[in-house]
Amino acid sequence: QSGIARVAHVLRRGEGGAVEQAAAHVFFQRECAKLGISLPASGHYGTGHIFLPRAPAEASHCQDRLAAIVREEGQTLLGWRDVPIDDSSIGPSARAAEPAFRQVFIGRAAGLADEQAFERKLYVIRKRLEHAIWNSVLSNRSQFYVPSLSARTMIFKGMLTPTQVELLFPDLADPAVESALALVHSRFSTNTFPSWPLAHPYRYIAHNGEINTLRGNINWMRAREALCESPLLGDDLKKILPIVMEGGSDSATFDNVLEFLYMAGRELPHAVLMMIPEAWSGHEMMDDDRKAFYEYHGCLMEPWDGPASIAFTDGAVIGAVLDRNGLRPSRYYVTKDGLVVMASEVGVLDIPPENVLIKERLHPGRIFLVDTREGRIIDDVELKQRYTTAQPYRAWLKQHLIPLDQLPQPTQVPEPDHATVRQRQQAFGYTHEDLRILMAPMAQEGEEPVGSMGNDAALAVLSDKPRMLYDYFKQLFAQVTNPPLDAIREELVTQIETPLGPEGNLLNPGPESCRMLKLKTPILSNEELAKIRHLDRPGFKTVTLPMLFPAGADGASLARAIDDLCRQASAAIAQGCNFIVLSDRGVDPQHMPMPALLATAGVHHHLVRTGTRMKIGLIVESGEPRETHHIALLLGYGAGAINPYLAFETLDDLICQDLLTGVDPAQAEKNYIKALNKGVVKAISKMGISTIQSYRGAQIFEAIGLDKAFVDKYFTWTASRVGGIGIDVVAQESGLRHHRAYPERPVGPPELDWGEPRTAWPKAP
Repeated sequence: QSGIARVAHVLRRGEGGAVEQAAAHVFFQRECAKLGISLPASGHYGTGHIFLPRAPAEASHCQDRLAAIVREEGQTLLGWRDVPIDDSSIGPSARAAEPAFRQVFIGRAAGLADEQAFERKLYVIRKRLEHAIWNSVLSNRSQFYVPSLSARTMIFKGMLTPTQVELLFPDLADPAVESALALVHSRFSTNTFPSWPLAHPYRYIAHNGEINTLRGNINWMRAREALCESPLLGDDLKKILPIVMEGGSDSATFDNVLEFLYMAGRELPHAVLMMIPEAWSGHEMMDDDRKAFYEYHGCLMEPWDGPASIAFTDGAVIGAVLDRNGLRPSRYYVTKDGLVVMASEVGVLDIPPENVLIKERLHPGRIFLVDTREGRIIDDVELKQRYTTAQPYRAWLKQHLIPLDQLPQPTQVPEPDHATVRQRQQAFGYTHEDLRILMAPMAQEGEEPVGSMGNDAALAVLSDKPRMLYDYFKQLFAQVTNPPLDAIREELVTQIETPLGPEGNLLNPGPESCRMLKLKTPILSNEELAKIRHLDRPGFKTVTLPMLFPAGADGASLARAIDDLCRQASAAIAQGCNFIVLSDRGVDPQHMPMPALLATAGVHHHLVRTGTRMKIGLIVESGEPRETHHIALLLGYGAGAINPYLAFETLDDLICQDLLTGVDPAQAEKNYIKALNKGVVKAISKMGISTIQSYRGAQIFEAIGLDKAFVDKYFTWTASRVGGIGIDVVAQESGLRHHRAYPERPVGPPELDWGEPRTAWPKAP
């Protein structure tokens, strides 16, 4: 069905909408003729809607910059048109922020092979213009935005209520404007402040929901850019980086990456399935080809996780996908006269019941697609069958994705050292509470111990005793319209398994793109870590870097030690290493451990900034982590796997002292890992996240009581609303623990703190 009557009727329901451009060619010809602009045939020119600063000089600067870029890219600027508007209906807040509206027409160069090549060139022009203006010194550059620049679609949107869209843009009511499709969005902003640029839809999507793993998705995408090469984009690839523009919402960021994948050659539904995969790992009824498709693409990119219903279009196909949990409603009607309507609720259009042919809903993990070229709805099964059988994904996985349990047994595994275990427990801040109340029940039952609600411990920054760095972080949690998961009853959608290792070129995947290790859990036993450390296979090389610094050192020395650790990591990558183990084994009277969280986050962000993070798998071998919160933080700040070796030694020691009975050391370790896994899944589910892979690097935490400069350097992009200590105090508290474990004049056997509030320990001399 086409016709402005239907499209405009739908658009009355939204803050904005995207419509097919080609069908409006007659309208453009008529309007441009009035301005003396001669348009070529449909498909040989692109149209851009542009928000410009209200200041005439700044608006002129933006237009001049666009004209220069169009020339540099070998295209023709055909002319400009003032977009007719009537803003009498909008409120004072929207009017105060209202930009100027102009429409640009760009002609396609004869040398471009086809319409898709022209679409890519328009993409490059827009990205170059965005970078130029947003990095300029224009005082009103925040008013600049390009809602659309395409030969296929037009976007009308703004800081508007649903009824104001058509009133503001009279073009939408012109009978000459026709479209076979419309993508419409109406919402009340819950997690971003309303603005003209952040109104939906974006260039390819409209989104109902939240992407909870956003910070990690942005970091990983930024790190992947250095490895990207594209035969389609060629030298233009460098012009469009960075792909993600900071300051956008989760929807805008998702759209940035989806557009990038599409422009680099993936079909739009394929890119959507890659970013929003259905739950596959625990799905017993799913066919193997589909599982292999998702497992392979999980080696290319982590899922963008959260409750989401995402509608998408490129002007030819239009569809929607629902997240694996189905936590956003999407219902659709197909009428007998060929109209398809999908929306979050039933009733957005008044359709007589007798005209309804199909009435259905989008199911969790399913995709719905209408192809206007073929004139039909493509079924979820048919569409996924097309993509899952396009390549021999299972054969590639069997050849290159190596399950950790299939690696040969290591020749040497570290043994427990009972003579020094108590000293090392002191150095890493263990207490009797950790041993008896937390760890022993986990090792015995395979479950986290149950406690009462609430935590009456003082904030770490206000405590009168040295506290672990983990205690300065609190995990965020799902709120309002962003529901948490039930990690127990929704086990089908959760996934602990994760790939670990270097990634390749995201834009040119092949058999070796999945050359990684497959971990059943991110918690590694000593034996499993030894397997990785002694890995002897082509394409795999492991290096161990020490997380130690001199005893008694101050904050400046700790900072230098972390900088040196970062340099060592970069040097190891340059030498071809693709697994880096950060290890604090070797603590003694002369060496104390760096806080593992600080070292992990510092190295992770250093490698993200240098564009080399995707070349390695990052493993943490530390005596510090012993509870779920510690593991969650290490994962959240970039660790791919964790070996809590001192926790395992502690359990062995408890068994030797008959303080842990009924289990042998092997079973205790197995139960303990199981409890940590369940605890982490429970923790991430509170933020509505389903997979460990998505949670890794996602930084779903806020810092409480840490200095902003300290957070910005080592825990970049972490929210910190309450300032406090910096690296000097972190080093001092590490020194206090170390001095207690290795005093100059020992008096009696080493004894652990009970974990109750007490006065501060004296400073180390």
